[in-house]
Amino acid sequence: MLIECIPNVSEGRRPHVVTRLAEVVAGTPGVTLLDRTSDSSHHRSVLTFAGERDGIAAAVLALFEAALATIDLRTHTGVHPRIGAVDVVPFVPLEGATMAVCVELAMEVAAEVAARFDLPVYLYEDAARLPERRRLEDIRRGQFEGLAKKMLDPAWQPDFGPSHPHPTAGASVIGARMPLIAYNINLDSDRLDIARAIASIIRESSGGLPCVKAMGVPLGDRGIVQVSMNLTNYTITSMRTVFDAVESEASTHGIDILESELIGLVPAAALADTSPEYLRIADFRPDMILEERMRLKAARG
Repeated sequence: MLIECIPNVSEGRRPHVVTRLAEVVAGTPGVTLLDRTSDSSHHRSVLTFAGERDGIAAAVLALFEAALATIDLRTHTGVHPRIGAVDVVPFVPLEGATMAVCVELAMEVAAEVAARFDLPVYLYEDAARLPERRRLEDIRRGQFEGLAKKMLDPAWQPDFGPSHPHPTAGASVIGARMPLIAYNINLDSDRLDIARAIASIIRESSGGLPCVKAMGVPLGDRGIVQVSMNLTNYTITSMRTVFDAVESEASTHGIDILESELIGLVPAAALADTSPEYLRIADFRPDMILEERMRLKAARG
């Protein structure tokens, strides 16, 4: 039984901290670290690892312990929304695993995280106990800065843990879901209003493409803007469909696409109707495909 886990942590500017978090995961028996990606503008890192159930649970708990010792959200700023030092932890079924197994794992890990670290935890996606908590963006609305006030509302008491934020680590969101593609498109412009307008047009919540979450953000270090997206079901809305939609909307403003980028790994099937060249994926390598990365890791032992 193989399960994938893709935690997002609120640290993208201190490489030594991210390296330490990756080492903690990689050093857990029964777990293979597949990928790590950091972004300074988002001030966020994504770790991707896979393994059997018990190893995955142990790696997540070790990650929380290391992250809470080194990340303080009181001094954290970045363009990506967040409520926690370890912001979100999804479990994804791979070979031999079912969604039911991942939901059970999410609940067990969430309860242990809350008890061990005195940290409020919300369940989301397939593990959500309440329909209004299924969507990550609803839980994260208000971010860390608004979390204390939000948690005063009985409707936003956590599923596990204290009824107030952790002073430095906020809260965490843990759940189970199908594979998600974190996909960003960088525009040849510094016009944040245009990036936000494009995001509003294409995202599902505004009446756009199904299974697409999108926001426009500035990349201050590069002087450009980005349409940052999560594709929650690439079999319904593909990467090519999203790329074409962004390109079309950008062209109405006389703006071109510079490049796109993957955060983490992508299933091979997600590229079946297109190519990295067509999508202008920056610095694409074959081992950015999930199945190829797993094959290479297995070959290396």
